[in-house]
Amino acid sequence: MSNDILDTQKGDLAWASYALLRNTNSMSVIIAVNDVICVRGYWNTPEDKDASKDHLLNWFNSQIQKTGFFDLKDMLYFPQCSESELGTLLPKGTLSALIQPVIRTSDPVVNFAMKNEGFILLASSVKYAYSEKDRAWIRAVANKFLHKISKDL
Repeated sequence: MSNDILDTQKGDLAWASYALLRNTNSMSVIIAVNDVICVRGYWNTPEDKDASKDHLLNWFNSQIQKTGFFDLKDMLYFPQCSESELGTLLPKGTLSALIQPVIRTSDPVVNFAMKNEGFILLASSVKYAYSEKDRAWIRAVANKFLHKISKDL
């Protein structure tokens, strides 16, 4: 988790990442909102045994920057994906992946002037891991961050 965030933000990130791992078929989750990142679950991290928390956060940030997820406007769901489809970011054994953007609109009625504030990435070792109900719930969690975390940042 990012170091320089408020305790309330840490609590929200901890709750959301735990809930996403516990209530979906996910083995891994990244929540990235603005400059805040929370990584939880199983990931393929660099083999450096002496890697510090800051080193790992920098590694995840560099992998995230390569993906372009901060430009997403709609959810991406890969019900049958291979690890190579999203580069080195996904853990070994990933069979499904879902990326839910956290989008702010200047006018929610018209959906005008959309700005991507971040995303939630989930990886699963199960094909077709996320039902329509799961995807709606994940969208709701992303909206929580839109209203809660991004206000504090």
